[in-house]
Amino acid sequence: MRPRHAERHFVERIGWLRAAVLGANDGIVSTASLVLGVASAGVGAHEVLVTGVAGLVAGAMSMAAGEYVSVSSQADTERADTEREKAELVADHEYERMELAGIYEGRGLDAELAGRVADQLMAHDALGAHLRDELGIVDELAARPLQAAGASAFTFAAGAALPLAVVALAPEGWTVGAVAGSSLAFLAGLGALAARAGGASAAVGAARVAFWGAAAMGITAAIGGLVGASL
Repeated sequence: MRPRHAERHFVERIGWLRAAVLGANDGIVSTASLVLGVASAGVGAHEVLVTGVAGLVAGAMSMAAGEYVSVSSQADTERADTEREKAELVADHEYERMELAGIYEGRGLDAELAGRVADQLMAHDALGAHLRDELGIVDELAARPLQAAGASAFTFAAGAALPLAVVALAPEGWTVGAVAGSSLAFLAGLGALAARAGGASAAVGAARVAFWGAAAMGITAAIGGLVGASL
């Protein structure tokens, strides 16, 4: 009897995890940077909040559109490669069998065993074997444009809402400090969660995301202050 395989691997999460982390990170960093830049220019709290909300909506739509277009291009390439492989299997099945056996030999099997493995896999699912072992196209990593777009837009909006909530609740005169400090904490938490979800070190993930977020916010705040002083 074939043993039941119940293991789940972190690689299965790559498709949605990448888009979700990218969306949330961009939501926090871009909105916090926008808010800090505007606030550093001496604009009032109401204007800062309105600017931040506009940034949230525009950013979420941009993330969704960008992810959809990007991942759709990947999906188009995968479909084209799949159709090409189908045609090659019909045109020269024996050559494709030898090609697959050669791949297995390159991975360490002897010629006889590689040939038998290729024969059995070709008999079971020739196209699937070539897509997986020749082209590296597997279902777990397949491009899913709508999933990527939805995850990016939702998580961007969720991330952007965090610094906006701080703007709305921060006392007068504390906007810059409150947004900067809380956003760094949010980014560190996001980095840790994303790293854990992907099976990596939470500490390394937190430090990496917080560092680059701090750099982006610091540069934007500095430029905002300079522009505000010169106008």
